[in-house]
Amino acid sequence: QVQFVESGGGLVQPGGSLRLSCRASGSGIIFSIITLAWYRQAPGKQRELVAGINRLGATNYADSVKGRFTISRDSAKQTVYLQMNGLKSEDTAVYYCNQQTSPLYAWGQGTLVTVSS
Repeated sequence: QVQFVESGGGLVQPGGSLRLSCRASGSGIIFSIITLAWYRQAPGKQRELVAGINRLGATNYADSVKGRFTISRDSAKQTVYLQMNGLKSEDTAVYYCNQQTSPLYAWGQGTLVTVSS
């Protein structure tokens, strides 16, 4: 059983920053070797991949967030982070973490990010 607990969301003005955290726990995960990712789901839209990071620290990003978001991980804390700068209204969504490759684990509750003035 693997659980992800996301946190750090909130209301922020356009151009602002937030740092999201996601802690993984459970006996079914070897955190240090899996490729982790952040996803988001905006109202009325499908869940999409935002950023991923493999066990060596190599990263990949959706075109829409390149240059603004940074993903990182701390294997000792079994936590993955998403630093979000230059936030835009279109970044408003519920953000989730999971591994990037199939099969995905069960989704956590996510953390809501609202970008609005």
